[in-house]
Amino acid sequence: MELTRRDTLKYGAAAAALFALPEWAVPALAAGEVDVPFTDYPDTFAANPANGERRFLDLRKVDGLITPNDQFFFIQHYNRPELDAATHKIKVSGLVKTPLSLSLADLQAMPKTEIVNGYECSGNSPNAMQGLSSNGRFTGVRLRDVLKRAGVGDAAREVVFFGADRGKEDVVFRQQTFKIEQQFARSITLENAQKPEPMLVYALNGQPLARNSGFPVRLVMPGWYGVANVKWLSEIHLQEGRFLGNFQARWYRTIRTVGGNGGETDPETQWVETEVTHLNLKSVIARVTKNGSAHTVRGWVLNDGTPLKSVEVKVDDGPWKPAVLDPANTKHSWKLFTYNWEGATPGAHTLVSRVTDVNGQVQPTAEDLARKKTFLENNAQMPRKVMIA
Repeated sequence: MELTRRDTLKYGAAAAALFALPEWAVPALAAGEVDVPFTDYPDTFAANPANGERRFLDLRKVDGLITPNDQFFFIQHYNRPELDAATHKIKVSGLVKTPLSLSLADLQAMPKTEIVNGYECSGNSPNAMQGLSSNGRFTGVRLRDVLKRAGVGDAAREVVFFGADRGKEDVVFRQQTFKIEQQFARSITLENAQKPEPMLVYALNGQPLARNSGFPVRLVMPGWYGVANVKWLSEIHLQEGRFLGNFQARWYRTIRTVGGNGGETDPETQWVETEVTHLNLKSVIARVTKNGSAHTVRGWVLNDGTPLKSVEVKVDDGPWKPAVLDPANTKHSWKLFTYNWEGATPGAHTLVSRVTDVNGQVQPTAEDLARKKTFLENNAQMPRKVMIA
């Protein structure tokens, strides 16, 4: 069975009980420190679907900043190709001065770079209890170094990345529907491609990529949603016009209304469609612990790398209070925070966090996102419920 992102909501409830902050927030619980269970989990859950095609990260098993390779979440739309690293080639084609055919060995012979990068599926949300996310140390080469070797043609404006994974899609053109087999593909502008962050990656946490993670080479786009990180990379194609593939122009869009009252018949209301690209600002409360009468709230932040101004936590209807960001956080890692919850009283409580970046952008509430008509890019504040004994 092949799972696609259409299944995200289907399996979201099953994954809900997976959500707890990784051990890197606290290397080990202090003597006498215990978890305070959340009461907003469903009654049943499954760590992974039985077919193994998708894995929701069980954050409770993470020990340290880095997500272990065997727990890194993965999703794909089509098949998971088995590629031979000795023979697989990545073509660099289109509007380039020197077309290339690069092997894994060719890439490994180039100057390497590393980055600690955290990202999430654009379908990650409370429905999946935020389990569609991971953080790791990626090793590879800068994309711009590969483009420099090929030589960028004067007319090039768009860079398209094709994976080796393939599948059939219904492509609708007016009143006709065509069943077309195609490769998974995404694109970015040449301007973005020539920035220092995009990488062609061949190792995760010091080990060769696993098949599930895109072996032997994948694209990594720090600060972008997971869909942009094309796996099983087989071709890099430069062109002048926009790329209109299925997962660029049709599936991965956010649709919202602006102006007017948001009603479909209001002439002042406009419908706006945007691509799914950079990570939107998000924080999540992931774990609550107790040691005697002291309680600690822990969570993480994901964003596009913009520096953060603050993270705050609110208990019930109380005021927002500052949390502390971990100094070990890096620009593109997920950012950890802690909040010392003083005076917790017995009974049911609701906790929520919000993050603000240095540009003054504040994590929205669910009500703020009411005009968003599609479920992707859900970065709303996520209330969590606990019972204090």
